[in-house]
Amino acid sequence: MELFYSRLGVWIGVLFTFAIFSFLYKDNPFYKVAEQIFIGLSAAFWVVITIYDTLIPNLFKPLSENFGGNIILLIPAFLGVLMLIRIIPKLEWLSRFPIALLIGTTAGISFLRYLKSDVLNQLTATMLNPFAASDWISMIGEILLIVGTICGVLYFYFSKKHEGALGTSAKIGIYFLMVSFGAAFGYTVMGRISLLIGRLQFLMGDWLNLIAH
Repeated sequence: MELFYSRLGVWIGVLFTFAIFSFLYKDNPFYKVAEQIFIGLSAAFWVVITIYDTLIPNLFKPLSENFGGNIILLIPAFLGVLMLIRIIPKLEWLSRFPIALLIGTTAGISFLRYLKSDVLNQLTATMLNPFAASDWISMIGEILLIVGTICGVLYFYFSKKHEGALGTSAKIGIYFLMVSFGAAFGYTVMGRISLLIGRLQFLMGDWLNLIAH
């Protein structure tokens, strides 16, 4: 019986894999069904994760153990209930207050985090002496880092027409930006290819047994 359920799970995975791959031909009902099932399972999974990893340890358990000492937890609980009121059309407007508070708080925290990681740390990383590098390869890399950062920033300086030295620097910055975007896109493609390899290994290994696990 265990072997039967194991093979059944493999066949279900195979059917959904081919249903998703069928989109390469054109949009079709098989793809839509697989897509909707995937979205539904993902939503259900995150609901369970939210309940057991967030609500129970951070809300229900503290309130049940020491209600008086954790009464302030009722405030976020109340705001969370207001968010769920969106399903009631007449009371939908009440959900705007906790959503606005959440968006504002998240924006403020994210601004500070990105200011540190993408601005301050990036500036610190370019404040170096390339001629103090241990070898010439590192020295060239550090020089390219400094030149690329400065020229990339100059490209976004639009208060003056890009001509002369500024225009040349901005053009160099475009090349560095193109390399950066190309590397990011290549990394994304590699991630998608790794997913494809995983599916092919599943089909040829778990399903057809053509390759070893």
